[in-house]
Amino acid sequence: MRVSGIDCGAKFVKALILDDDKILAKGSAASGFDQKASAQEALGKALKEAGFSMEELEHITATGTGKEEAAFAQTTVTEVGANAKAMSALHPSVRTVIDVGAEEGRAIRIDDKGKVVDFAINEKCAAGAGTFTETMARALEIKVEEIGPLSLKSQKAVPMNAQCAVFAESEVVSLIHAKHSKEDIARAVHDAIADRIASLSRKIGLEKDVALVGGVARNVGFVDSLKRDLQLDLLIPEDPEYSCALGAAYVALEKAKGG
Repeated sequence: MRVSGIDCGAKFVKALILDDDKILAKGSAASGFDQKASAQEALGKALKEAGFSMEELEHITATGTGKEEAAFAQTTVTEVGANAKAMSALHPSVRTVIDVGAEEGRAIRIDDKGKVVDFAINEKCAAGAGTFTETMARALEIKVEEIGPLSLKSQKAVPMNAQCAVFAESEVVSLIHAKHSKEDIARAVHDAIADRIASLSRKIGLEKDVALVGGVARNVGFVDSLKRDLQLDLLIPEDPEYSCALGAAYVALEKAKGG
């Protein structure tokens, strides 16, 4: 059965197409002001890669903050439910899913059947999400894709006390004026994000195995900081930013089969 999952995130819309359990294609588009058009664009890219039309899809499920904008989807699922579904299918040993995207982070504890036991979300401040690194990269006058690898070169831990993205930018400027290296400041930025996400994870009762998903899972600096904070290894699936889209696609598959 051919189905699709659409994740309408804050920064990107991701679409994924399944044929039963096989991933056929993926597509993404910047969210922009018109998320409805972005959802169409992302799905269009995935359909083009798969080589068939929307009419050949038996079910479409949407998730993400803008899921209601994907008007062509027959059903919706929460990001928490989508992540649980995806990790249960990909890695049945996972009991904690940490998802860090552009504007929020979340920690989800699931049981051996993939059911959500508990979850917590950091949605009040971007200091615990990907947008924070973009802001701090601008303050350091480097490209955002450079901040992760740069932090791995740090020789010294520098504390960053600000818990707000706005105040943290001022603190980065102060650290620069204090002659701290860009490498050490970059590590401080990632340590600050990791501290917030680790606290969120411990709040729900951290249990191994732990999977890290979302776009920020591609940031090697953040991954390193979170591993040190949690003192354990993290399971990062291929294309971690598509986790919610994959989970939504599995929900669509269940719906198509009459579940």
